[in-house]
Amino acid sequence: MTRRPMSLQTRLMTAVIGFVSLILVIVAIITSATLGRTMEDQLDQKVSSNAHALVRVTEAFAPSSATAQNILTGPFAPPAGILFVVSSPVTGYSGAIVKSTPGDELTGTLETLSKTQMAEVAAALVDRSVATVSLTDLGSYRIMALATNNGVVVITGLPRDDIQNQLTQLLTVIALATIGGLILLALTTAITIRVSLRPLRAVARTATRVANQQLDRGEVIITERVPASEADPRTETGLVGASLNKLLDHVNTSLAARQKNEEQMRRFVADASHELRTPLASIRGYSELSLRALRQDPERANGPDAIESTTSSLERIQAQSLRMTRLVEDLLLLARLDEGRELVYGTVDLTQLALEGLSDARPTAADHHWAIDVPDEPVTIVGDAGRMHQVVANLLANARTHTPAGTTITLSVGREGGDAVLRVHDDGPGIDPALRDELFDRFARGDTSRARQTGGTGLGLAIVKAIVDGHGGSITAASEPGDTTFTVRLPITPAAVSSQPEA
Repeated sequence: MTRRPMSLQTRLMTAVIGFVSLILVIVAIITSATLGRTMEDQLDQKVSSNAHALVRVTEAFAPSSATAQNILTGPFAPPAGILFVVSSPVTGYSGAIVKSTPGDELTGTLETLSKTQMAEVAAALVDRSVATVSLTDLGSYRIMALATNNGVVVITGLPRDDIQNQLTQLLTVIALATIGGLILLALTTAITIRVSLRPLRAVARTATRVANQQLDRGEVIITERVPASEADPRTETGLVGASLNKLLDHVNTSLAARQKNEEQMRRFVADASHELRTPLASIRGYSELSLRALRQDPERANGPDAIESTTSSLERIQAQSLRMTRLVEDLLLLARLDEGRELVYGTVDLTQLALEGLSDARPTAADHHWAIDVPDEPVTIVGDAGRMHQVVANLLANARTHTPAGTTITLSVGREGGDAVLRVHDDGPGIDPALRDELFDRFARGDTSRARQTGGTGLGLAIVKAIVDGHGGSITAASEPGDTTFTVRLPITPAAVSSQPEA
């Protein structure tokens, strides 16, 4: 059976309380041992003091009269609790103990020791002069043996009951204080840990709510966040909450970008399908028209009218095929530019490209006024000459297509700092404000009716932006009625130059 893992709070409390308990036990043992040793030393001093006093008293007696009872009933006033044994070569062993009288702790009554008790005293001092002995019916005593000048051995002892009682009381107090302290420590630790882990619980609740949301499809907005009070980055647990909030912000932005990309892709597929459907429908219609004419009157199939009709149909089929070819090629170019391919770097003279581009555009719109502004010195960059020519051509075509007759279109080239700048300006009606945000999107056009008088596909500016981005540059558009400018900025030398040939 798998053991259920302990929570972080339980592990912390177990570790803290266990460690503190171990410290308190060690302190209690050391304290009681030190105090016990000190009290034993004090008791030994008292035993030694009484022993020497009794030796002096005993030396005043003859060996024949040196008994414990005679000595203790003499002029010497023994303290209560003292044990006294005399070993005389004449009288042998004799012993007595002074028991305290209730209400009088200084004096007491004299009681004779039994033979068993005296034997226990003698046995404890066989090979030593100081010993601890446990006497029958009397308890534990600390005893000391000293010899007098007349050959009498005096054994003196004091009870150890006071030491044991004091140590017992001390250990009891320590145990009660330890238990109380541990209970207080447990409560304090539990409250502290619970408060400290509150941000983590908030993080877990927030993560659970987010996990229960449907994130795999549709428009998704993650509004769940760890409360600001639980996401203080100045604390370790609060930093987790702040990091989760930052992660959720990033995920929310990514999901929004994903949804936007999906919507753009759907629009892209719809627009591409529409662009391809129109020429395909034209090709199919003209093909069916030609075939129908041949089937209805085969004898006139080689007549002048039939040949003219067939020729017209084939011309329309060819025109629509060319239109589809341009659309597919533009889409393929955008796909390759998105992959970082299709650019072949070399030295490009933007001044020369501008002159050639304007010369090519002028015959296509003779009703417009064309102007060019280039410096005397050539402006050169490292880039793809063919694609940069396409940038110039597309910008000029865009200005020509979306402005009325009589509009002045100006193409200029220059240097600004470390960049080469190309501008296309016109004094036409300007760009619809509703279109500015999606001006460089694919299939973006001002003509929402999808009329095709101009034959455009809505990919021209998207191709321009992809080429400029591929060169490490930028393109912007500023427009108001009578003043529209497209500005292309290109680094003289891109930060990273690749030399991959065209596929």
